[in-house]
Amino acid sequence: MRIIGIDPGINITGYAIIEKRPHSNVLKLREGGVIRGKSRHTLPERVHEIYKNLVEILDEWKPEALSLEEVYSHYERPKTAILMGHVRGVICLAAAERGIPVFSYSATTVKKMLTGSGRASKNQIQRAIQLEFHLPTLPDPPDLADALAIAMCHGFHVDAI
Repeated sequence: MRIIGIDPGINITGYAIIEKRPHSNVLKLREGGVIRGKSRHTLPERVHEIYKNLVEILDEWKPEALSLEEVYSHYERPKTAILMGHVRGVICLAAAERGIPVFSYSATTVKKMLTGSGRASKNQIQRAIQLEFHLPTLPDPPDLADALAIAMCHGFHVDAI
């Protein structure tokens, strides 16, 4: 099964493609990267840029599942959640157009699945990813690491569905 994990962001959207054999916890990293929005453009132009780039990735890799982190809204920054809603919307649209099912996981679920603790630090998550994929360094930037974590969460969760 090929899974794409996406960490949505209006400026930087991380993505990671992994593969998993059925009934196996062995994951293989196929590709990872970021889609950078052009910060000086309007919101519609920025989400369109994310959409266009994501469509290219989906058409090239043809994942069978797309996993996203659920929107988290902090009371001090409600605008961030609204912007993430726009980005999540175009991600879900691109997946729906291709018949790719979308799965959402809370940050706590992702952290607990990877480290055993729902309160794991960013560094602990990066270290778990580094160990799982035998990477020479911690995954960077953080948007890529988050996308890998979300993809891994679905990879480990998929047999339980």
